[in-house]
Amino acid sequence: MSARIFSPAKTAMQSGKSKTGYWVLEFDPEQPRKIDPLMGYTTSGDMKSQIRLSFETREEAIAYAERQGLAYKV
Repeated sequence: MSARIFSPAKTAMQSGKSKTGYWVLEFDPEQPRKIDPLMGYTTSGDMKSQIRLSFETREEAIAYAERQGLAYKV
C-alpha cells in the first residue's frame, strides 16, 4: 500500500492564500476504476481512495506514513 503526500495549489478562482499551506496524504488506487454499464458512473471497489488526511506540516504527514508503515512519495 502506498500513498502520496502533497500540498494543494490554490484554485484558479482564488486570489488569496486561504485554504493553502497544509499537506494532504492520499492513498494510491489499488484497483482501476470501472464504468458502470447501466448508469455510466465511475465506480471502484477500492475503499482507501476515499480517505484524505490533512496535516499542518509536511513533517507530520511523513511521520504518520512512517508510523503506519506506508510507502510514500512527496
